[in-house]
Amino acid sequence: MSISYRIKYADLRTRKPPTNGRRGRRFAARIGGMTTSQSPLSDRVALVTGSSRGIGAAIATTFAQAGARVVLHGRDEAALAAVRAHLADLGAEASTVTGDITVAADLERMRDQIGPVDILVANAGSTSSRPQPIEDITEESWRTDIERNLTGTFLTVKCFLPAMKERRRGNIITLSSAAGRKPSDRTIIAYAAAKAGVQLFTQDLAAQVGPYGIRANCLAPETILTDTNEQWIPDDVRHALAESHPLRRLGTPDDVARAALFLASDESSWITGVIVDVAGGAVLA
Repeated sequence: MSISYRIKYADLRTRKPPTNGRRGRRFAARIGGMTTSQSPLSDRVALVTGSSRGIGAAIATTFAQAGARVVLHGRDEAALAAVRAHLADLGAEASTVTGDITVAADLERMRDQIGPVDILVANAGSTSSRPQPIEDITEESWRTDIERNLTGTFLTVKCFLPAMKERRRGNIITLSSAAGRKPSDRTIIAYAAAKAGVQLFTQDLAAQVGPYGIRANCLAPETILTDTNEQWIPDDVRHALAESHPLRRLGTPDDVARAALFLASDESSWITGVIVDVAGGAVLA
């Protein structure tokens, strides 16, 4: 399996900060005396669920390059092995766990394998539904989308949160979607409802866990050119979608990964309970 995504902009390991003058002094003050050999997520354990491909794999890659000890998660062992090999090529180590995030016992087993987690990215989620009138949505497909996206996020956070509270530190990032941010007659309604639920869940979570030194924030991407979307969205449709965004392009997994890195790092230490629209201006609140 080939890994098609790559870090397209500055490699975090080789990016050099300013070393003199006013900009250099501001930079040194902002990172609190951190040396250039250190990285924003140095020595932190980061679990990224759903990281065998797409957005999750890009987040895991970016975190690993930022110094984190990354734990990859998914259900496709071959895909996980490919991402792990890609990280090894970049000089980063990662471990892998498998399991179903909608099954509490699987999550508990994963937690026992991993140990304490500093950064939890609840990214796993999906839909196989399609836009259709509400009266045509089956109960089965409704429940499936809610389970995969909202319940899975809830169970993941519920499993790893107690240890964070005990240590009085932690960082949780959930993944929603622009589908949960704006109404449309072409929305996959159960998926959108689940993702909107993730947003409010994250904000309630942030209010509860702030006193324990834990932050919780939510990313809401719009159309992202993952491998799957690049394969299935025709060129003419892709162009039309890009034109509907003020920035006139579609997002990439790396766009989401860089936003996740900011929220995971100390650069955002005074930010919690926010929903960040990684949407090219398509969601203007």
